[in-house]
Amino acid sequence: MDMPVTRGVHHIGLTVSKLEESARFFTTILAWKEVRRREDYPAIFVSDGHIMLTLWATKEEPFIAFDKNRNVGLHHVALAVADETGLNKTYERLKEHHVEIEFSPELLGAGPAKHMMCYDPSGIRVEFIWPGN
Repeated sequence: MDMPVTRGVHHIGLTVSKLEESARFFTTILAWKEVRRREDYPAIFVSDGHIMLTLWATKEEPFIAFDKNRNVGLHHVALAVADETGLNKTYERLKEHHVEIEFSPELLGAGPAKHMMCYDPSGIRVEFIWPGN
């Protein structure tokens, strides 16, 4: 049997309409680190130490928001949290920063996993999930 040649996710590239605000969403609210910038593109690279996101600025306006029910592309980014307490703390932190929240922490199906969904400043759907283990 053939073995996969891939070894997980190295990074995810997201095109954002509000580059600095989207970067601050990750670095300020979620305590990620800014890895580097590319002023010529422009882009900001952020990481939580496990995954890196490349945030690429849109080059032209008008910006057309992604519609998860009509467009092919990224539906959402799902980020794992270590425990239920971490999920709840993330929810409270997002509320403190007036982040648009689609739904608060709730059971995923019959559970025990729980998740919540919000939007970064550029409208990217971001899910936080605790697998319940």
